[in-house]
Amino acid sequence: MPLDKAVRERYVVRSVVHAVDVLGAFKSAGEALRLRDVVARTRMAKGMCFRLLHTLHQCGLLEKVDESRYRLISEIRRRQRHRIGYAAQGQDSSFPREVLASLQRAAESEDVELIVVNNRYQPRVAVRNAEHLIRERVSLAIEFQTDEAVAPAIASKYLEANIPFIAIDIPHPGATYFGANNYRAGLLAGRFLGQWARTHLGGRVDEILLLELTRAGALVHARMNGVLAGIREVLGEAAEAARVVSLDGDGQFKTSLEEVRRHLRGSKARHVLVGAANDPSALGAARAFQEGGRASTCAVVGQNAEPDARAELREPRTPLIASVGYFPERYGEGLLKLAFDLLSHRQTPPAVFTRHQLITTENVDHFYPNDSLLLPATVPRLPDPTATKADSDRYAVHNAETLPVGGRIAVGNRQSPK
Repeated sequence: MPLDKAVRERYVVRSVVHAVDVLGAFKSAGEALRLRDVVARTRMAKGMCFRLLHTLHQCGLLEKVDESRYRLISEIRRRQRHRIGYAAQGQDSSFPREVLASLQRAAESEDVELIVVNNRYQPRVAVRNAEHLIRERVSLAIEFQTDEAVAPAIASKYLEANIPFIAIDIPHPGATYFGANNYRAGLLAGRFLGQWARTHLGGRVDEILLLELTRAGALVHARMNGVLAGIREVLGEAAEAARVVSLDGDGQFKTSLEEVRRHLRGSKARHVLVGAANDPSALGAARAFQEGGRASTCAVVGQNAEPDARAELREPRTPLIASVGYFPERYGEGLLKLAFDLLSHRQTPPAVFTRHQLITTENVDHFYPNDSLLLPATVPRLPDPTATKADSDRYAVHNAETLPVGGRIAVGNRQSPK
């Protein structure tokens, strides 16, 4: 009779697990790695990796190629090849595309069969896709869908099928959370808006405009609470006296553009600070203020620092002054490491938070120096500030490359039919 999880954990020798992780860092018997390579691949402490490399060398499992590099004596039996399902968010913006691309790269590197379906930013589709991944008999599912209301239904299906799953950015009951530290991310944005207002507006603020993502629920709302708290922390009484307006931009460029247009027609506020739940909403707000000729006394901060927003940060006279970086291009590696830990029944935290960094007009080239190689071909820019309303609307319906609903895209050595 198999041992239950608690008993299995009791008899696990952690030092042996760490040694196996070091051996697993070598992709083949011929690959030579330095200490820093092993540290990067295992994410263990440098001192521990050094001692394990020395011990494995003494035990005859590794040989030294030169003073700094090691390689396997013989091929180590590789771990079981996993089939992992990924339900992509499906929103037409660069952040989910970056997450998907990074996950595909990581799956290729780790020889994982990745089954990809598209939630199309629709709750009913997300439920159907969860059922599809269960029928595909995936070992683990990674769920990226935005509607908090259907999270319990999706979670129930995975739990009944006994499939562990990871939820990106939106908590799902029973899932391991991977994504933003929402309040912290909002606080970074709010503090920067406050500092900008102090420098450029003499601390005067008439209105604080918050673009929410209501369907995502309480956790993403905490992001906006953080924005407001950060502004008030920096500006004090001036921020307390400002009018606070919340609009639901639904995390989309077109919806946010239309909502802010409508709001500006009835608002006489001159000095405005805008905090958005994500970059598509931030870009929609920025365009609305540009159309209205009110960009010079407004500042917008987004969330995600996705390629579209980074392109806009490099534009002259843009009201977008910053975006909080989530580094979606690194999500794949982190997601698969967490997936392997779950599948190996290792102890994992209930939530794994991504690193946040404020990306501004001043530092965007430092953090993303290679954007110029990618952006012209892949990222649509906002229309020129002098363009017409129709130009903005055409930008809003830009169609990204789509994934199949309930289709299959396999990443790895074996290709599955779509």
